[in-house]
Amino acid sequence: MFADIAFLLYLGHLIADYGLQTDHQADHKARPGLAGWRANLAHAATHVATCGLLLALGTAVLGWRLPVLPALAALLWIGATHAFIDRRWPVRWWMTHTGSTDWATRGGAAHVDQTAHIAALVVAALCLSA
Repeated sequence: MFADIAFLLYLGHLIADYGLQTDHQADHKARPGLAGWRANLAHAATHVATCGLLLALGTAVLGWRLPVLPALAALLWIGATHAFIDRRWPVRWWMTHTGSTDWATRGGAAHVDQTAHIAALVVAALCLSA
């Protein structure tokens, strides 16, 4: 069940990050102030909704019996971690403190960003399949 859940959450991530994220969200989600947080939280809510729909689909099609409260907690985790990572400063901090500043200037931050998102999804999938 872990692989099925992880795959659907990853698919939801890809759909929300690349298919459903607006230009406005991408341009503003890391900016300071209310406008930045509004764009960030709207984008994170898209992740929650997309992953929630895919978990519901998995439940219906694959016959999972996911408990409601842990599933809601997993979706909250996905939204919160996505919003945090997408503020961009956590990725910059990580790359600075792990000696990757040169790689960050050559496009590495996008890879670290996606790795952090996938790691959060794996935690959610592990919790739901336990």
